[in-house]
Amino acid sequence: MSSDINQSAERYRLLAEQSTDMISRHTPTPEWTYIDVTSAVETLLGYSVEEIRGTPGYDLFHPDDADNLKKRADSVSYREGLYTNTYRYRHKKGHYVWIETTSRTIRDKDGEPIEIICVSRDVTERKLAQQATRRLARVVEASSDMIMFCNHSNHQITYRNEACEKTLALGSAKIELHLPQLFAPRVFDEQVRPALSIAALEGSWHGSLSLRLTENTERIAEIREIIAHRNNTDHNGVEYYTLIGRDITVKVKAEEAAKRQQLELAHMSRLMSVGEMATGLAHELNQPLAAILNYCRGAQRRLDEQPIPGIEPINKAMSLISKQAIRAAEIIKRMRSFTKRTEYQRMEFPINESCVEVSDFLKQEAHDMQIRFVYELDPIDPVLLADKIQVEQVLLNLIRNAIEAYSDCDNPDRPVIIATDKQDSYLQISVIDNAMGIGEDTLNQLFEPFFSSKANGLGMGLAISRTIIETHGGQLWAESDGKSGTSFHVRMPLKG
Repeated sequence: MSSDINQSAERYRLLAEQSTDMISRHTPTPEWTYIDVTSAVETLLGYSVEEIRGTPGYDLFHPDDADNLKKRADSVSYREGLYTNTYRYRHKKGHYVWIETTSRTIRDKDGEPIEIICVSRDVTERKLAQQATRRLARVVEASSDMIMFCNHSNHQITYRNEACEKTLALGSAKIELHLPQLFAPRVFDEQVRPALSIAALEGSWHGSLSLRLTENTERIAEIREIIAHRNNTDHNGVEYYTLIGRDITVKVKAEEAAKRQQLELAHMSRLMSVGEMATGLAHELNQPLAAILNYCRGAQRRLDEQPIPGIEPINKAMSLISKQAIRAAEIIKRMRSFTKRTEYQRMEFPINESCVEVSDFLKQEAHDMQIRFVYELDPIDPVLLADKIQVEQVLLNLIRNAIEAYSDCDNPDRPVIIATDKQDSYLQISVIDNAMGIGEDTLNQLFEPFFSSKANGLGMGLAISRTIIETHGGQLWAESDGKSGTSFHVRMPLKG
């Protein structure tokens, strides 16, 4: 019997000595002194068995890991009387290695601890790999790029980083997603599936796949890269894909803005050409108009000097020709001043008088369209300190727009209301029509350069008008219900 026991003990001793794990016995004291240890200690810690015996094991712990068991740190786990602790331990050469130790306390029949048995192994490589994985995970999570992991077999999204959550506008809820949900059906069938096939075959795919985002976001995003990860235990088949995407909202909007700017510059160039042409045309027309006016006035003087019976209708006609020539010259003058860059010149002038003068200038156009002017002018007759020519250009544009608003309207009553109202230190000028009104979409774009609701409009009048008013420290806006008319309001600071 004793022979069998001795043989069994010898076998266990041989097993312990041959094990690559270090098996050690320690005192149950805080010093955790080595009582005995297997020869694996030389490989693990660089000490011989004789050197380590009697050494306080506590002294070899890294200072940050020495009290893991007492603190029940995250590196410590307990199950059925066994503690497993992962910690850094000092090698004989002075550096630290990562050790994972499973320990059990041996107790006597009264429950008092006799010794502690430990089985320890070097987990440095595993620990460093875990640290690298955690660092990589932090990088992935902090990346501004969208990163998703997608199962190969069922296309389920198994992971998505924070940038992905924000771009997809999924909120805090962890909604289960599958890849087809992120694309329009046609895009998934015609573009995404072939991209996955290429990645599975070649290891990766690069390109652009437009994502279909939720309706409650204005973001634009795309998948730019797909990487296939293989499973070495399953005939080297694809296990999952990494999809890398990017929120391209800022880029797309910048490109659109640049494109709009190019179009605006091209349009502005054409407008400048038109302005130059108008200036030349005005110069050419002024000469025959001046001649017409001179001939009419000369003929009238001769008729006045030598009256002829029955000549009164001709005299009246000559007077009308003179008035129209003066009117044509004034139109040309206005056109030249509108296209010509002039210096900003402040002067005091009564706004009511300017409103009447500008509307008189458009009286013939209003008469042709059966439109009447209605004046609701402030009786105080406020005096404005501003560039008179520029303010009158704005009024001319607003009143003419009100006149033209009736071109598609069957309403027999066609008023254009011109109102002025002093409000504290501000003056409000309103030009109101009762035509068809302006829809909300058009209203939102009304003051954008080169936007026009008219077939032949340049789309610059209101944009220039707003710029003029804002240069004076004022505001210009429009109001309309889209059905029964439009109101344009100018609000400008009065003389201080």
